[in-house]
Amino acid sequence: MHVFVTGASGWIGSATVDELLGAGHRVTGLVRSDAAATALEAKGATALRGDLDDLDALRRGADGAEATIHLANKHDWSNPAESNRAERAAVQTLGDVLVGSDRPFLLASGVAGLAAGRPSTEQDRSPFSGPDSMRGGAENLAMDFVEQGVRSISLRFSPTTHGTGDHGFIALIVAAARATGVSGYVGDGMNGWAAVHVSDAARMIRLGLELAPAGSLLHAVGEPGVPTRTIAEAIGRGLGLPATSVAPEDAVGHFGFIGNFFAMDMSSSSTLTQELLGWTPTGPTLLEDLESGSYFRA
Repeated sequence: MHVFVTGASGWIGSATVDELLGAGHRVTGLVRSDAAATALEAKGATALRGDLDDLDALRRGADGAEATIHLANKHDWSNPAESNRAERAAVQTLGDVLVGSDRPFLLASGVAGLAAGRPSTEQDRSPFSGPDSMRGGAENLAMDFVEQGVRSISLRFSPTTHGTGDHGFIALIVAAARATGVSGYVGDGMNGWAAVHVSDAARMIRLGLELAPAGSLLHAVGEPGVPTRTIAEAIGRGLGLPATSVAPEDAVGHFGFIGNFFAMDMSSSSTLTQELLGWTPTGPTLLEDLESGSYFRA
């Protein structure tokens, strides 16, 4: 299958491209730089220059492929409204191209905010609708295209998709520990974070492309909920720092914007995803990755 991948040079995107190529699929990846294009083509994929604001490039990529996997996001935490706007515009553009084609359209989403007081599941509908909501309400927008002949599939990622080279949320929490001299957690630290190794996430995406029906909500979750205090203690051991509670009202001051997320319970289940796809996470756990020291090397 010829697959168009946005965010093809990103953390999850790079692993996904490798997984797709390894399974015999052809890949065209959206990239923003010459260096990213060269790296992508060295793998055997085709590079398409552009970004999320280049809607013509998105149209060309989706129109010329048999499936689309949308993983790119601006992730501009200083201007979330702009990230939301760009995400909604991209999903609208890609969906419009695919109307009536019955081609797969997989898009990145997350497990945050799906449920309160319990782990979220694939049966939880996203509460985020409309352009002013988180991610611009892109998941619900994509699901609206199902009735228009698009095989939309949501890829809900854990708050940490971890592994060697990860520069996401865990790396930011490690950076906060270095900067403050303590490895913090919020409150009692018993709120859980779902986690998945990047290799497992990439394999789930490929299986979702091949097997999931229209309207599927897939959870890239390898561990349902690692207590944030346990995460902080592992970071403390890696850096030789004490693990310390941070008051909720001080979380953003201590961690930066990531403090809002580290204070949330983002536990989640992937039982239904595993049953649907025959997918079993086999990669290292989050604590194993932390204990390996990869997050603490300069």
